[in-house]
Amino acid sequence: MSPSAGVTRNTLRQQIADALRDEVLAGRLPPGREFTVKQIAEQYGVSATPVREALFDLSAQGLLASDQHRGFQVREFTVADYRAMAEARALVVEGLFRNPAERVAVRPEGLASIRRRAAEAVRAAKGGDLDVLIGYDLRFWRELGQFVLNPYIADFLTRLRVQAWVFAVHRLRRDGMDENVLWFGHEELVEAIARGDREQVHAEMRSYYAHALAWADRLEAREAAGNGERNGEQNVEGNADGPAGPGSAVPPQSPQSPESPGHCA
Repeated sequence: MSPSAGVTRNTLRQQIADALRDEVLAGRLPPGREFTVKQIAEQYGVSATPVREALFDLSAQGLLASDQHRGFQVREFTVADYRAMAEARALVVEGLFRNPAERVAVRPEGLASIRRRAAEAVRAAKGGDLDVLIGYDLRFWRELGQFVLNPYIADFLTRLRVQAWVFAVHRLRRDGMDENVLWFGHEELVEAIARGDREQVHAEMRSYYAHALAWADRLEAREAAGNGERNGEQNVEGNADGPAGPGSAVPPQSPQSPESPGHCA
């Protein structure tokens, strides 16, 4: 294989991975969706090799699950997964800012771009524009991550943020959202970092994670209520022809009023 062929294949591999990641983040490839290398290769009109490599890259990032016989599947993150993501990010960021001089190097020339990302993310959050919000939010955190002196930690935080959005996107589209649902403290956080105000950084991050965990609690309660309601319906169906006979009266269950959605990560 010539060097140019290797570059072309690697570029194609990245393009396919980026395109599929965007589809997942937009909610167009929902959790549980299954597909094969052949299907994706035909969709993009390319050979199987870069597609297979791209899919394995996304699997390594935790966005896809792979099965030797069934192909690939968009990973379904649970509320417990989401809570663990939030807690992991909180622990890592808190550790970074315990002694930021050793772990974080804030470069003033990089702050202008981050401020723009923050402003756009806040505008999208207040306007309820989820697609725009996800894009700017990920860029905001990725550029902040460039201040972290340990690239492995920066990559880990970026990966967790992407996974959190994969968990959140279809739930937010299902439940709706407004400025009371989404966290939009990006600007306050970046200004605290710019001032070197460690206590305020911690305060903003605590607010950020409190929003995430509060939403996890709400989702967990909703899922528990939904499971209880489904179990009740199954009991009603099972008792319809029970010992009391088909004519026995079964009191109808009151529908559960939907709880307002919580805060996204």
